Order: sequence, then structure tokens, then C-alpha cells
Amino acid sequence: MATLVLTTVGRAIGGPIGGALGALAGQAIDGRLFRGAAREGPRLTELAVQTSSYGTQIPRLFGTMRVAGTVIWSTDLIETRSTSRSGKGQPGTNTYSYAASFAVALSARPIVGVRRIWAEGKLLRGAAGDWKGRTGFRLHTGSEDQVADPLIASAMGVTPAYRGLAYAVFEGMQLADYGHRIPSLTFEVVADAGVVTSGDVAAALAPEVMSGAGGRAVGNGGMTLGGFAAAGASMRGVLDTLAVLEGSWWQPDGGRLMRRSDAGAAVVVTDAGFGAPRRRRTVAALETAPREVAVAHHDPARDYQIGVQRVRRPGAGTRIDRVELPAVLDAGAAKGVAAALVARGEAERTRRRVTLGIEGIGVAPGAIVAVAGEAGRWRVASSSVVGLATTLDLVPLAAMPVAARASSGAVLAAPDLVAGRTLLMAAELPALGDAPLATPRVCVWAAGSGAGWRQAALLYSLDEGASWTAAGGTAAPAVIGRIEVAPVATAAWLADRRSRAVVALARPDMVLGDADAAMLAQGANLALLGDELVQFARAEPLGGGRWALSDLLRGLRGTETAIGTQRAGNRFALIEPDGVASIALPVSAIGRRLRVLASGTGDAEPVEATIVVSGASVAPPAPVHVSANDLPDGGLVIAWTRRSRAGWSWIDGADVPLAEEAERYRVTVTAGGEERIVDVDGPRLVLSAAARPRGAAVIAIVQHGTLASSPPVRLFLDAGA
Repeated sequence: MATLVLTTVGRAIGGPIGGALGALAGQAIDGRLFRGAAREGPRLTELAVQTSSYGTQIPRLFGTMRVAGTVIWSTDLIETRSTSRSGKGQPGTNTYSYAASFAVALSARPIVGVRRIWAEGKLLRGAAGDWKGRTGFRLHTGSEDQVADPLIASAMGVTPAYRGLAYAVFEGMQLADYGHRIPSLTFEVVADAGVVTSGDVAAALAPEVMSGAGGRAVGNGGMTLGGFAAAGASMRGVLDTLAVLEGSWWQPDGGRLMRRSDAGAAVVVTDAGFGAPRRRRTVAALETAPREVAVAHHDPARDYQIGVQRVRRPGAGTRIDRVELPAVLDAGAAKGVAAALVARGEAERTRRRVTLGIEGIGVAPGAIVAVAGEAGRWRVASSSVVGLATTLDLVPLAAMPVAARASSGAVLAAPDLVAGRTLLMAAELPALGDAPLATPRVCVWAAGSGAGWRQAALLYSLDEGASWTAAGGTAAPAVIGRIEVAPVATAAWLADRRSRAVVALARPDMVLGDADAAMLAQGANLALLGDELVQFARAEPLGGGRWALSDLLRGLRGTETAIGTQRAGNRFALIEPDGVASIALPVSAIGRRLRVLASGTGDAEPVEATIVVSGASVAPPAPVHVSANDLPDGGLVIAWTRRSRAGWSWIDGADVPLAEEAERYRVTVTAGGEERIVDVDGPRLVLSAAARPRGAAVIAIVQHGTLASSPPVRLFLDAGA
């Protein structure tokens, strides 16, 4: 397959300058305006890959373009070490993170701003200006009063302001998501506000070569573009590219070049036939024209990624040409360019030569002529003068690009979800596994006010903010919210068929689901309602992020003492294995206030949650099945059943393990305004007839654990007992 570089000149479909710059004035203009022999214009590949090579050309951008840019300055990797400990005297764990600061040149002419930024194909900055990753960012638009970037200046000492060059500076970009290296970035750059045409671009690049030339006049004329990137080995190649876009060509006009199109007026010439046969016409074989033309372009429907539109003609031939347009065109316009190039290639197989007298010397290459007595309009491809005779080589005019029906194909755009502010919740819960904890542990749930939130960094303090300890990051986005209608107070030992708790989730797109008996047995739909752990079998959507929960299992993991304490506005959190982060604390944290800070990409300031560490995560659950029975001698025996913070599954049917260093209880007997405390080492207390309370009494039993004590269980005795 032949590849047609846009800036290749002299080809049948790609050489508007080569044909226009004839022997008369072309060499002089080319030598003055286009330095160097190469006619290379911009390539799509130059805009797709971020580079850092010295001497790399930086394009001049127009309209809105997506470009990769060139890294012009960077620091070495910046390593940060953080140490976390699970408790006093425990060995610390060092974790390392890496960041880098660098600058990326975007345009060799001033720009208006930058919208979206992609890193490795995923959005780093969204359309709303929100950041999906952690980095500092400054944009220098390339104005003539631009000052030096303070970070580069502090690192390099004397540094230029790069006036006229638009560039972006990233400060302290976190590299964990990119393999600890600077990622490949692309930028949606807005270089000009409003409509940009190919004529505008040409006038800005080389105002000395432009003048009005007919055609579709919008601004400076030409095709309306979403954006254009001017680069390449020569200005000549860039102008060639612009001419291909709009189906025009360039014609010498004194010391300038004038853009011409088939809409211009024709000069009528008479073929005098001096020195040659009159009306000589040749037609090349169809195989010499391209059978297919593929136009590659930046497609706005594909987030400015490269799209390719193909047009194929019927008939003989195998030649396929590929045209690379560093311009933003919709699919229909690009297909129209391809169709026009196919038509031009087929039409320009025909050549017509006319010979004029001395009057023909004023007809320059690029002029539009009509031959007297013949139909059709022609473009002068070249001219020569021998003696008094002027010979013109003509090619028929081809159709200009027109919009055509086309598809951009399947678009796999990077999702642009706003992260929003971090929503944080913290609670100390009983251990959620069968193994007891050795130190206190606080659970942390986090989500974002926007669906794009993914994670936040955690810090905690036990000394009212005098010092902070890194606690890693949050877990996967959690399903959290608030209680609207609390469940009713009921016993913890039976399934609750009466309650219909209503919760409002933090975002409408958060969802809950049902669970059957087998799923519940495996721990599904475990949730925190206030301070009570429950499981729900049914979740009914009420709309707007509100859900009704029913068929509840109440007071799980020893939280039955919280039944009936919930109020509207209390917390709700779905407990999923990948949605809960935990902070291990020293034993000395029990009884102290814990402050937790979370900082995500959408947080202008860290978000804080505060709780008092009660020791609930390391305390045994309260005893159960308390009974009081009279003894024959008038005494009273109080008995209960021990529970354990280990072996919740009770898979062997035997007594649960103790999970504490010793079995110890404190029994408090309150009667008649007096309180008596008795410590025992078994699940039984015998009171003599003299020691038993008279009248109404309250008996509270607490199990002492190794690290903390259980909540009390209470037995009420009436006055007649």
C-alpha cells in the first residue's frame, strides 16, 4: 500500500503547491518563504506520543486539539517513606511512595487553556476541571508577559519564561498508578476561541503569502476546523496540508501566494496551436489513479483520537493512498475529503495542452481557465514560454470536499466521573472474623459525593492533632448513608419480621440487594445501623437512593445492647470485605479520642471523623441467659452463660472458647439505693439469705476480658422476689 504523506508534492492528488509553483515564480517564492528542500508537513504520529527528545518540534496549535506534548524539564523520582505500627512495641512497617515534578510543552503559540488531561488513556482531569489523581498543576499559556515557573526556577536557578510557548507544570504527581514513572499524557488544548478555518490557520502561519482567493469564505476562508496542529519540516508542507483539506491550491501572485479554489472566475483562452497539434488531450490508464483513499484525522466524537474514513471507487486499480490530517474533523467531513481526493485522482488522469500566443505569458500556474469552444474548466498545472508561444498544461477541476454520511465507529471513551468530596465514617466494631483481635481496631468506610471517587489517604491522631500517623488508604468505595426510619426494639434471638427500617444512601447510584438464607449464613448483607450490627434479607428500592430493609437478624456479634437506640440521622454502612479499611491501635488508645483524616483527589481540605475508642473491638460480648433461683436456705443463686469473641460460627456444637487470659466477672447488685460489687471467676454467684437483696433490685453482670470488659447484662428483680 502506498502511503501519501500530505506534504508530498507533485502527486496527482496531493500536490497543490508543486503544481502551483511553476517555472515563472515558484522557485523564488519557495526559496524566500520555505527554507530547505523538504516539504514535510505535520503527521498524526507526531501528536500521539509524548516525547522528551532534545530538538523535538513543538506544534503550533489552532482551535481545540488533543496533543501529547514534549517533556522539557523533570526532577528525579521523589521518594517518600511512611512508617505505621500496629501497637506500642510492635515493629513498624515502612511503605514507600514516589512522585515527580515535570513540565510539558504543548504549543509553540499562545493558547487559551487546557480542558481534559489523559494519563495512559485514562482521565487524569475531567471536563469539570476535577482531578482523578493527586498532583499539583500550573498552566502557562504562552503570553508575551509570561513569567518563569517558580518550581523550575527554584530547581534550575536562572531559567527562561518561555514566552510564546504554552506549557504545563505538574508538581509532585503521585506515580503509584503508573508504575513509578511519568505517565504518557495527552491534553485537550484550547488554542483559539470560536470558529477556526483553514484560511485562518494559513494567515496566522504565513501572512505574507495569503490573499483572498474565492471559495467558501468563512473568516479568512476555507474549511471550518475543530482544530489544527502545524508542524513538520517546512511551512510549505503545512500549507500543502491546508490546501488538501479544503480542495484548494496555491497560485503565485507577485511576491505572494494566493489560495485558489474551483469557485474562482475562469480566464478564457484560445488554443492557437503554435508549434504543436491543436487541442492535444491525453488520458492516463485508470490504474494510475488511487482505487481507495483513507483519510486519518482527529475525530471529536472519539475524544480526538485518530479516526480513519475510506472511500473506494469502482473499476480497475490497486493503489491505496493514506492521507494523514493533523486536524479535528468529524467523520462526515473527513469522508468528504476522501471522496474529493478519489474524484480528483480520477479526474486528473486527463491532461490538456494548449498553446497560446504572447498573450498567454500572463496566465500563471494555478490559474483557472476555460478553453474557447470547449466545455469544462481547467487548472493550469504548469506553463512554459518558447519564443512567442506560451504552452499551458491543464488538468480538469475536481470537486471540493463535501460532507458525507459516515460513522465514527464504536467509541470507547474514558469515563469522566467526578470524584467529589470524600464521605467518611468510622466505628469500633467487634471483630468480624472468628479470630479475636490482639489490639483495638477501628473500621473506616469511605465513599465520595461523586461516582468517580476511588480512594483517599488516611491519617489518625490520638493526641488531639499534636501528631499524626499514616494509616494507608481507604478501601473500595463503600455503600453508606443515614437512617430515616429506625427499626423497632425487639429481641435479638429471633428473626425480626416486624421492622421496616428505611435508609437514605449517600448517592442515588448506590444500590443494595436481597439475600437468601444461604447467603445470609455466609455473611451477606451485614450492615451497621447506628451501633447495631444487623443482616437484612430484603432491600426494597424507594427511589432517590432510599431503601427499605426488612427480614432482619438483629444484635449480631454482641451488639444487642444497641437495639432500640437508633434514631433518624444515625449512620448506616454496608459491611463488605473489600469496602472496609481498618486502623490497628495500641491498647493504650482505649478510652481516648481518635481523630481520622481522609484526603482524596476531590478534597480541598481533609475530611475528619472522630470517635472515642471504647475497646469494643477487643471486649467479650455480654453474658446471656441470666437467671435467679431461690435456694432452700433462703439464699439466691444467679447464673448466666458465657459468650466469647472467638468461634462465632460454633461449628462443633461444643462450648465456645474462652479467648481471654482468665474467666472473670464483676456482678453489681443495686437495691434500696445501695450498690454492692462482687468479683467471681465463673458464670455463677450464690448470695446467702442474709446477703440477698430485699425488695426490688437490679443485677448487672460484666465479663472482664484481657483488654476490655463486656457491656453489662441486667436482671431486674421485683419486690416480691
